[in-house]
Amino acid sequence: MSRIGKKPVVVPAGVEVTVDGHRVAVKGPKGSMAHVLVDEVNAEVTAGAIHVLPRDKSTRSRMMWGMSRTVVGNMVKGVTQGFKQDLEINGVGYRAAVQGRNLQLQLGYSHDVIYPIPDGIEIKCDKPTAISISGIDAQRVGQVAAEIRAWRRPEPYKGKGIKYAGEFIFRKEGKKK
Repeated sequence: MSRIGKKPVVVPAGVEVTVDGHRVAVKGPKGSMAHVLVDEVNAEVTAGAIHVLPRDKSTRSRMMWGMSRTVVGNMVKGVTQGFKQDLEINGVGYRAAVQGRNLQLQLGYSHDVIYPIPDGIEIKCDKPTAISISGIDAQRVGQVAAEIRAWRRPEPYKGKGIKYAGEFIFRKEGKKK
């Protein structure tokens, strides 16, 4: 039994939720999102809450129950508060800047890395060594952060590279004489 799936998703004021078969659409102050649930679960809207229920007692429907409830909960949170991921850049000469709809990264390569910012995602660089990614879709915010981090992952000897804010990098000792 899913313990997360049993908990209903509370719908705050100012958010509209519509369920049409397996399609759940959420509209709020920051935007609107829609998601098609898997066939093994159903969603119902009651007074101020969304209930996600398994269709039968099969193992797959119980697995999808908690995941589907989390996806619907993230949609409601995204259209009300939004999601944010912060990245830090460490290294001499490593920096980032936003130019129009592109993120320009200088990461020690012979050329600058130009990353086009996807629709629905907002990127800010308050400092040249800090990148802030925000949006209403948790999956897309995390995916963009992972793609930017993949250009120069932090290395274990000096800690140079792009890392998530608060991420711990296991450091290794260098060569000994």
